[in-house]
Amino acid sequence: MPSMKAHTEYLTLTTRKRYEMVHLTPQVEAIVERSGVVDGLCFVSPMHITAAIYVNDNEEGLIEDIAAWLEKLAPAWPGYKHHRTGEDNGDAHLKSLLLHHETTLPVTAGRLDLGTWQRIFYAEFDGQRAKRIIVKVLGLEG
Repeated sequence: MPSMKAHTEYLTLTTRKRYEMVHLTPQVEAIVERSGVVDGLCFVSPMHITAAIYVNDNEEGLIEDIAAWLEKLAPAWPGYKHHRTGEDNGDAHLKSLLLHHETTLPVTAGRLDLGTWQRIFYAEFDGQRAKRIIVKVLGLEG
């Protein structure tokens, strides 16, 4: 009889730029494979409030469009009330709210069950330092 299993791993990223979109699909697929879960769910979440996880197409023009859209809605400027705390990342907090904070994806037959163009991205809005991402796989063990 199949048993339930929980498997957790952490990824640590340090982006080269303050704003950066990082393709994570291969790393998450490897974690799902190591988990031994054959049917279940994979939860991916940044452990920071100035970052996001989203699922979309890995196409450079679209990635640039997303960045431009976010900058239009939450531009970098010195007037945010949050900056009164001594921080300078008010726009990063707002940009992270505009994208998904986390995602949960299906695991079928021991693999991520993604649509044809679906890919997992980490969106960093206040980078250039180490940030953690939790990947938790839950489900039936094979």
